[in-house]
Amino acid sequence: MRDPYKILGVKRDAAADEIKAAWRNMAKAAHPDHNQDDPTATARFAEIGRAYETLRDPRKRSLFDNAVRMAEAKKQEQTIMQQRQAAREAAARAKAAQANAERVMEELARAAQKAAGDGSRQQTDASEGAEEMVERIFGAQARAAAGGQAQGRAQQAHSQQTHSQQTHSQQAQGQTQAEAGKRGDGETAETSEEPGETSNNAGANLSLPLSILTSLVRRFTGAKDTGLEKAPDEVTTATVTIDEVLKSGWVTASLPEGREIGFALPGGTTDGHEIRLKGQGFKLPGMQRGDAVVNIRIAPDPRFTVDGFDLHAVLPISIENAVLGTEARIDGPSGPLDITVPAWSGSDKTIAIAGEGLPREDGSRGDLVVELRIILWEKPDDKITDLMRSMREGLFL
Repeated sequence: MRDPYKILGVKRDAAADEIKAAWRNMAKAAHPDHNQDDPTATARFAEIGRAYETLRDPRKRSLFDNAVRMAEAKKQEQTIMQQRQAAREAAARAKAAQANAERVMEELARAAQKAAGDGSRQQTDASEGAEEMVERIFGAQARAAAGGQAQGRAQQAHSQQTHSQQTHSQQAQGQTQAEAGKRGDGETAETSEEPGETSNNAGANLSLPLSILTSLVRRFTGAKDTGLEKAPDEVTTATVTIDEVLKSGWVTASLPEGREIGFALPGGTTDGHEIRLKGQGFKLPGMQRGDAVVNIRIAPDPRFTVDGFDLHAVLPISIENAVLGTEARIDGPSGPLDITVPAWSGSDKTIAIAGEGLPREDGSRGDLVVELRIILWEKPDDKITDLMRSMREGLFL
């Protein structure tokens, strides 16, 4: 069954008299005879009865309280164990990624050194060296992934080399039509282009492994564009008051690791709301910082109970005011409010005051729902007693 305290709307430390009074009021309001058009009235009435049977018996109430405490302690222990296990796994992945990154950098340094020594090689030889290097580090699967990039770069380099040869041929033809003495100068210019070609080949040898290895390292570690894996989130609970929610106040929460964080309550906050604070969670070496996830619980308030974004308040009225109607004043969340109680208002009557509830995300607010409760005088009244007896027995004067 659901929490009997929540069903009756009482605190966990409520006295027996308070529990009994709450049960009477709710049972009367939910009685099927008074809610013949509501198909759920019978089920609600039965649930209220079961909740009262649990809380009226000290032994049953004690057993329920102990079971709740044990369940909460077990849940908290499981949450802490899961967070610790996630942190250990994340640290192990970060350590492995760092080790692989160091090995990649070593291979990259060897490739750069080798490319500097063999700068006169052709572009096709450079692409074959890059493939061999990828094969040596990551295996055939990574080689297949990098093959497309190597082939594309080789084709681009070949196209650039062909274009350079065409340009050189045009320069040679122009020099043939010039004077014979200038032909020697053309040969000198032709000879001077060879070091430039060697430098371009050396640059290709350096850029090709760098591009391939950078892509493969990102794929191997599973990192996104940031290059860092995200650490686990830290989950905690913060208990706030209704006034803090109404004012969007600044509150603090304690994280499982013992650190406190502060934040302002956003619009749309209600009981059970979850707030995610980016980059406020676990901080682990070599990883992107996780988030802090705060579950909001609204503390019990003697004036109101919370139902979504609506606030519920109880207004006691006497029998004569319920029959004849009256003007009454009630404490609202922002100050006293005057309300009109219509004639013939029973305990199942509610009066909704719009815009006096909790703030929603779009800036609007819920309602203040006033629940009427008919009460008797402290001392019996003979005239009222005779009138009620006459009405019950059908003896009208």
